[in-house]
Amino acid sequence: MRIAVVAHLRYPIAPPFMGGMEAHSHLLTRALVARGHDVTLFAAGDSDATLPLRALTPRHHETTLPWALWMNSAELSQIQDDAFETAAMMIERDGFDVVHNNTMHPTLLNWAARVGQPMVTSLHIPPFGGLADAVARNAVPWLRETTTSHAHLASWWSVPPGSATVVYNGIDLAAWPFVPQGNGRAVWCGRVTPNKGTAVAIEAAKTLGIPLDVVGPIDCMDYFDAEVAPRLDADRIYRGLLHGPELASMLGAASVLVSTPMWDEPFGLVNVEAMACGVPVAAIDRGAMREVIGDCGVLAQDANALPGAIDAAMGLSRRACRQRVERVFSVDAMLDGYEAAYAAAIAARPVSSRNTVAALA
Repeated sequence: MRIAVVAHLRYPIAPPFMGGMEAHSHLLTRALVARGHDVTLFAAGDSDATLPLRALTPRHHETTLPWALWMNSAELSQIQDDAFETAAMMIERDGFDVVHNNTMHPTLLNWAARVGQPMVTSLHIPPFGGLADAVARNAVPWLRETTTSHAHLASWWSVPPGSATVVYNGIDLAAWPFVPQGNGRAVWCGRVTPNKGTAVAIEAAKTLGIPLDVVGPIDCMDYFDAEVAPRLDADRIYRGLLHGPELASMLGAASVLVSTPMWDEPFGLVNVEAMACGVPVAAIDRGAMREVIGDCGVLAQDANALPGAIDAAMGLSRRACRQRVERVFSVDAMLDGYEAAYAAAIAARPVSSRNTVAALA
């Protein structure tokens, strides 16, 4: 298939990844190419140049219009509208079989419904006004949706019957090697921001008396300064932003991953990455945590129960953690799900749009 993958523009699609969305778009593009598809990634111009990239903006917009200061502003909305309208024109001109929409923005949905372009939109986040309205408004058979978990679909998204499927995020297992023995330390990994609960993890580690490595970008400096930094000490250490083999080494060496969503987390990619390395998870039971972790972790109902969950999780089988990821969260399983959604969208394309594409070709 000829596939256009359109990413969001807040961050570059390049390591070190700021979060799961960037890692997902990067892996998706590489894996589709490896399967023999003709793929173009539409993303910010400072994304990974080794990908089949077509730039929609010179740089990601966080450099000039940080989300924390410019969210919902007319200026940021205009940049995104213009960029995704440009993507739509290029896709329509060049004749792609299907679009994988990772933008979290309504523009492409509205366009695809209008012109008959088959599209699969991955709903990685909770519904908000513009995107949720576009999904509901454009209930046509050639537009398909995927969500990252059954919990995500059931709790948040009201989509047209039969249009949405659950496709779990997958990972490249070779990038997360199995480590048979932990080092006695806990690790927390993610964006340092209130809804990820970094400070809660540090407090739980202190209560239990276990050392903790904190890894990830500081997404909210006010939160880091007020809640995270004062809790750090000689045993609870902020390690900064790591990526690639360095991150895999840090995760794999740990005896437990502490996962502390303060919201209904729709997936939580780091949990899968840690389990692939053999690391069991202690998590606050929010969103998709129960579904993702399965029997390879221990769930806490709240922050007070988290120290006990950490202690119990450290005794779980590391081999079983790896096997769960191999069975459920491989990149091949993810691509199988997406290819089925692509095929369904393409099969439902209106006859008029097929004729238009043939004429353009």
